[in-house]
Amino acid sequence: MLIMKPNKTRMNKTCFVHPGFYATLDGKSGKSGEQMGKRVTMQQIADAAGVSKFAVSRALTGKPGVSEYTREMIVRTAGQLGYFKTDPKRYPVSDPLSVSAKPRKKCEGTILVLFPNIRSQNRSSLYWGPVFDGISARLNEMGMDILTLTEPSSDHMFSVLNPEAIRGVITVGTISTSVLLEIYRLRIPLVMVDHEDSAIHADTVFADNVKCMKEMVLMLAAKGYKRFQFAGQLPDAVSFRERWLGYRMGLEEMNLKAEQHPGLLVQEYIEMQQTIKDMKHEDIPEVVICANDHTAFIIMEALRNRAVEVPERCAVTGFDNTRTDDPILATAYIPKEHLGARAVDQLLWRMNNPEAPHERKLIHAALMMRDEYHSIQT
Repeated sequence: MLIMKPNKTRMNKTCFVHPGFYATLDGKSGKSGEQMGKRVTMQQIADAAGVSKFAVSRALTGKPGVSEYTREMIVRTAGQLGYFKTDPKRYPVSDPLSVSAKPRKKCEGTILVLFPNIRSQNRSSLYWGPVFDGISARLNEMGMDILTLTEPSSDHMFSVLNPEAIRGVITVGTISTSVLLEIYRLRIPLVMVDHEDSAIHADTVFADNVKCMKEMVLMLAAKGYKRFQFAGQLPDAVSFRERWLGYRMGLEEMNLKAEQHPGLLVQEYIEMQQTIKDMKHEDIPEVVICANDHTAFIIMEALRNRAVEVPERCAVTGFDNTRTDDPILATAYIPKEHLGARAVDQLLWRMNNPEAPHERKLIHAALMMRDEYHSIQT
């Protein structure tokens, strides 16, 4: 992370330097004694990334001479090694609940809400639509303008947008590393909803996926289920991987062993359906835990196609409560509008506390059995 040190005589200006260094606006610079010998070096990054020190220098300073692929790989490696981390003693003491706990004041300016260029992740989505509604309602409440964009194919979106006119950015879903790096390079306050990137240090807001999925497994085990499988597109999203982790934690806590079928952890739904079709009858589990409700629908359809009774022979669970008419045994109710509203709260706090440690907000998700759908919806 780049460290910012304001000039004592001109507090409205900031200069940016690499970790371990300070600089004033008159161009003088020095090295922090506490950081000497402790900072990750460019040579260490070069060794880890398998490139030259020259390439690392060009990539980290934004100079030409390396491909975009190499630049992204170098920055990601540097982030994983801790190159961008700052000294905790530089962080000011402030109240992370200041935005939500105190009476809200009207703000001015424009907030950019950025959606990925993915068909299933847009404002019409049953999941992402309510998240956006929560963002929009909170920004309206604060008197701020909102600009909504789909992730551009190029990472140079600020060549057409004036970055000085954007007070902050909220990303919704999976945004590419190159675009996130562009936002990060311009030092625009950033909050990511349901996504994180190892190359970027930024605030994030998630549903508490691990805890809720673990509780689901514990609940089903208490009801007598012993033979489990997990189905979900693990490479697809951070949340899916977290739900997989919670699933494994629940099995471990209940001393249950599940021989996971790799064909249910793939990117394409058609491959999952083929996996169900090819399973031996005795290998079909008692319950399939799915990463979300849509995956649950795909699995149920595949089971029915081979005449497996659902939920009598094989129960199926989801996560996100977006398909209320399907016979899903259980799901998780995520307060999607609240997820969006809290992202705005976090962004406003970040704008006032730019040097504070980055935070990861977790929003509680409630378990629901099938017969509880309507009590939540009404």
